[in-house]
Order: sequence, then structure tokens, then C-alpha cells
Amino acid sequence: MTAHTQVIRRGPYPELTWTAVLVGYFLGAIIAVSIAYAALKLGFSIEGSELAAILGFGILRGILNRSSIIENNVVQTIASAVNGASSGLMFSVPALFILGYTNFNPLLIVFGAIAGAFLGIAFIIPLRKQMIDYERLTYPGGVAVATILKSPGAGVKKAKLLVGAALASGAIHFVSKYVGVEYYDLGGLLGMPEYTNGIWYLSLLTVGVGFIAGRGGVAFIIGGFVCYWFLAPLLAGTELLPVVDGKVVTDPEALRVDLFRPVGIGMLIGGALTGIAMAFPLIINAIKSMQNAARVESAASRDEMPIKLLYGAIIGCAVLLCFIAIASAQEVSIWRGIAMGLLGTFWVWVAGVILSECIGRTNWSPLSGMTLIAVTLLIILTSGLDDESAVIAAVTVGAAACVAMSQATDLMLDLKTGYLVGATPRMQQFGQFIGAWLGPIIVMALILVLHKAYGLGSAELPAPQGQALASMISGILGGDVPTEKYLAGAGLGAILSATSGGLGITVGLGFYLPFAIVLTYALGTLSRELVDRFKGKEFSENTGIPVAAGLIVGEALVGVGFAVTYIVQGV
Repeated sequence: MTAHTQVIRRGPYPELTWTAVLVGYFLGAIIAVSIAYAALKLGFSIEGSELAAILGFGILRGILNRSSIIENNVVQTIASAVNGASSGLMFSVPALFILGYTNFNPLLIVFGAIAGAFLGIAFIIPLRKQMIDYERLTYPGGVAVATILKSPGAGVKKAKLLVGAALASGAIHFVSKYVGVEYYDLGGLLGMPEYTNGIWYLSLLTVGVGFIAGRGGVAFIIGGFVCYWFLAPLLAGTELLPVVDGKVVTDPEALRVDLFRPVGIGMLIGGALTGIAMAFPLIINAIKSMQNAARVESAASRDEMPIKLLYGAIIGCAVLLCFIAIASAQEVSIWRGIAMGLLGTFWVWVAGVILSECIGRTNWSPLSGMTLIAVTLLIILTSGLDDESAVIAAVTVGAAACVAMSQATDLMLDLKTGYLVGATPRMQQFGQFIGAWLGPIIVMALILVLHKAYGLGSAELPAPQGQALASMISGILGGDVPTEKYLAGAGLGAILSATSGGLGITVGLGFYLPFAIVLTYALGTLSRELVDRFKGKEFSENTGIPVAAGLIVGEALVGVGFAVTYIVQGV
């Protein structure tokens, strides 16, 4: 295009457009499926905003030839809002399957999650000015996404890398699933003792997650190596390995199930609860933020959504949550359901603010701990009901609260990005509402498909966070649980989290998950360290992370495709 034919733009740049909405839905669906699948495999999720920003640039600029940064910002906001349900539901609903309480209504959980998502958004919007404009919280994840949006040329290149890696990862995983070879016993080939567990999981998704996490995943790796390369040899050397029917147990999977996994679950719970206690100073700041926001509310500018509309959304969603609690199980009375709905609404308000404050200052969110507390409080409210009704009712409302908390933190990250690129907050807030309803539908359908194909809580899909929640519920209800191992793990997790936020949870995951996953994950972490050292951090961010993200997306989509195939073949 010559200088004479260049189009000179007049008026505002496109922002919340139909193109942005449709592209946001498309990307959000892909990202939600990928991250939710990875969360069931590995027990933790990654932020979807960065993936959405990269892919959004690829589609808007590379394919549709659109050039508005703030339009891409809205695409990223909508896509990450769709993805907001992935961690919220994957941390809670799998517990029902693991406990065997499958007589629940999935539609109620979906409607509850949508109501929770709207509640979380409506509660957090009035705090935007206080947390971003006045307190100027850092929100490192939001700053990272803003950096992507400000480098449009690099964004297209990153999108190409991501798609290429996704195709390669998907093709390799397809071959692996088709021939039925997903593990390789390198330890056996090298003559290592059986209990040191040298089996590798053949998964580029796991390598990609390890690369993106970088040094943040070192504690997870240490947890696994402590189990199989330190504790197991130590127990073998002192003849303290478990003995069953007169035989010493050296099978690594048996050791994991009987010994390391219960301790790991305890560490997840202890670490999460300690994280809440460690966040107490941030809780005080969050309360001050709410008070300050209330004082400046009258001066709210037209940049924000109308406050009366938000109040209406809060009231409507709270009523819907009460109705869902009543309908979740036949034994739940009207007054008990109302109490559960109001408690869930109150918890969404308090926990959403706390988590936003935490992630704004540290980029770390104790979401799993807040979910554990919410479900515990709800189970207390259901005392007197039979176990199945109590658990279904509590998890139904707890899942809504978990999705709400996830949406609140996601929106604050996106608003920080918008603040840095000059977006209109009101447009982003509308975008968040527009995207939030779709995620629960996609993720709930994914949960049902994956459970039918593989079984949640199985070796194929361990669902560690759901397992931790299920174990805690069993403990509350007086089930047969290895209490001493849970308590030992909880104590260890609490100590570790007291030294560094979230440390008990990540080390506990290393104890909980099969060592084959830890070994493969370590390859990703090692690769990131080598690339950072020899090629530089800029190369890692511009080339390595898009490739790693593609590895995750490709394998996840193929894994879900195989799950659908298994179900169709079984019909």
C-alpha cells in the first residue's frame, strides 16, 4: 500500500465489536478445553490471558488485517473469561466423581457456576479504581499481557509458533495414543532399582507446562525426587519399606498409593490453609480497599459500568444461587438452601477481594484454599442430611463460589492490562460478562466426557485438587482415611507454605502425582533454564513460551478428541 492509498483512521479505535466477541468465544473455548485438561493431569492451571493475547493477534492482525490493540484487549478479556470456569470447576466438581456421588444434576452446577461468575464480576468491578488507579497494585500477569499487546509484529510471529507447535504436539500425541505407548521404562533399561521409579511419561504437554512455569516449578520437581530418589532408597536401606502378605513392597505405584499420595494430599490441604493465614495482611488491605472504594463510589466516572446495574446483577445472582442450593438435593429445605446461597454469596464477595489483592501483589492466588474453606463451611450448614445429599449440595454451591473467585481475579488482571494499553474499563467489563456464561457449559461437558472415557481420579486423569477436596470431605464426614499420614503431610505443607507462599502446595503435588509426570515435567523446567542461560530471557518469552503453549494446546485437543471417540465407540 502506497502513502497515497493509506487509510487515515478517524474517530475512536474499534474496541468491543462483534468480531472481538466471536474471536473471543472461539479462542476461549480452545483455551478452556486445553487448560482444563491440563489441570486434571497436573493439578494446577496456567493463566489463559497470555495465550489469548497471542492467538488474538494472530487472528485479528494476521488473518483479519485489523490493527486495534484495544480490540485485541477485549478479545483477550472475553477469551480468558470463558476460560475462567476451567480452574473453578476442575478444582471442585471432580470430587463428586472421586467420592462416587454421581447422582447430581449437571445443569444445576452449570447454572450455579454462571451465577457465581456474574457475582464475582459484579462484586469486583467497584474495586477497580481503588486497586488499580489508587493503590496501583502490580498484577505481574496483567503487565506481561500488556507487553504482548504493545508488540503487534511479535504477536503474529508468536501465533505462528504456537500453531506450529500445536500441530506437532497433536500429531505426536495422536501416534502415542494410537499405538498405545504413553510411558517408557528408562529406569528398567538402566538397571535402576524398581522403587526409584525410572518410568517416563511421553507427553509434550507436560514439557510445555514445565517450560512455562520455569523456576516456579522447581519445588514440584523436588517433591517427586524426594519421594523416589531419597525416601524410597532410605526406607529400602533401613528395611522399612511396607510389607504386604510377607512380601516387601517395591512397586513404585503401590508406594505412591499407600504412602506418598496420602502425605501429598495432606500437604495440599495444610499448604492451602496456611496460605490463607499468610495472606492475612493482604486481607486487611482488601478490607481497606472496600472501605475506600465505598467512599469514592459517588465520584465514579462514566468509564465504569452503571453501579445500579451491578447491584441488580448481584441480587439476581444471589437469588439464583439460593434456588440452586434448594434444588441441588431433595433433602435441602428452603431455609437451609437460602442460608447456603447467602453464605456462598458472602464468601464470593470476601474471597474474591482477598484473591484479587493477593494476585495483584504477588501473582499467586490461594484459590484452592479458599475453595476448601467454602466447601467446609457449606458442609457444616448441611449437617443432619445424609452424606450424599450434603456433599452434592455443598459442592454445587462451592463450585459456584470457586468459579466466582476465579472470575474476579481474572478480571482484575485483564483490567490492569487494559489500564496499561488505554482500554475503556466499561468495555472490558461488558466483555467479561459476555464471556463468563460460556465457560461453565464447555467445562462441565468436558468433565462428563473425560470421566466417561477415562474416569476422574484414575491414573490417566488424577485430578489432584479434586482428590484433595474429596479427601477433606471424607475426613469431615468421618470416612476411612489414613488420618496420621494426612496430618503428617498437613504439618509439613504448613511449614513449607509458612516459609514461602504456595510452597507446601507445589511440593505436595510432587508427592501426589505419579513420578513419571514429574520426570517429564523436569525436562520442561531444565529446557527453560538452559534457554534462559544460553539464548536469553527475551528469546524464551518471544519464542519458547509460544512454542510451549502450542505443545499444551495440541496434546490437550487430541486427548479430548480420543475421549470423544472412546465414548462414541462405546455407545
